Amino acid sequence: MPIPSSLVTLLVGMALVLSGLWVGYNVNLLPLDASANAPVYDSLFRVLFSIGTILFLGIVGLVVFSLIRFRRRSGDHTDGLAIEGNLLLEIVWTAIPAIVVLFVGIYSYDIYERMGGMSSLNDHSAMHRMPAMETMEASVTTAEPAPEGMAPVKAPRVWGGIGTTAGEANVLPVEVTAMQFAFIFHYPEGDITSGELHVPNGRPVELRMKANDVIHAFWVPQFRLKQDVIPGQPTVLTFTPTKAGSYPIICAELCGPYHGGMRSTVVVHEPDAYDAWLQKNSPVAATVASAAGTPTA
Repeated sequence: MPIPSSLVTLLVGMALVLSGLWVGYNVNLLPLDASANAPVYDSLFRVLFSIGTILFLGIVGLVVFSLIRFRRRSGDHTDGLAIEGNLLLEIVWTAIPAIVVLFVGIYSYDIYERMGGMSSLNDHSAMHRMPAMETMEASVTTAEPAPEGMAPVKAPRVWGGIGTTAGEANVLPVEVTAMQFAFIFHYPEGDITSGELHVPNGRPVELRMKANDVIHAFWVPQFRLKQDVIPGQPTVLTFTPTKAGSYPIICAELCGPYHGGMRSTVVVHEPDAYDAWLQKNSPVAATVASAAGTPTA
């Protein structure tokens, strides 16, 4: 007794789904996770990897099956059967991709919001939390209400990125300037300018980024963060490192002939080691120490 085709289709579909889920949750293609955002992003990657595996196995399996089952037999020179008008099949292969795309879009939006990407970067309170620094200057500004008789105060506009969550304290601000072909990091706390990014482990870091020339992209694979830096559009990128170590910073946007060499390093220190680095490299601290060691008459 032949097995009904509907039962075979159901069993094959179940096998594909289970195989895709197993691959998505047991095969890890990602680098070390070293930020608080990484586990949130990794959950999205596992879902996308599972869906991609199901589609890959299903499409390749169907092609291989068709090549074998419907191959031209030796001596057969007739035309194949003209099969058309399968309304149910057309509905299924239209509905399934539509549902998958809708699900991925909604889930991606939720992940982006949980990472802080939907935080209001230009609300009234955020303007007061972020001092007007050179990094945040832009050609487009937003006017804040001013007392009667005074001109409106022009506050710098932040165009996008991933902001801090409400009530988050002890955030380390770092100004980032992207240019052909380097990232320059400036620390307002110690007036330090560096070609490397040094941050303390476990403390939220807020990168206030601008581009001097063309579009660049700040990407740290271990942090699962990538953000375009566009001229004239100051951008904020916030993250919290969770593992001490050194990780590559890569420009992920083609920015010129030496784009491939536009790399730097983010060094995550333990808190005591970061304080020592800050003390050692801060010109303010060096000036105070020099003045303290100068003998008086």
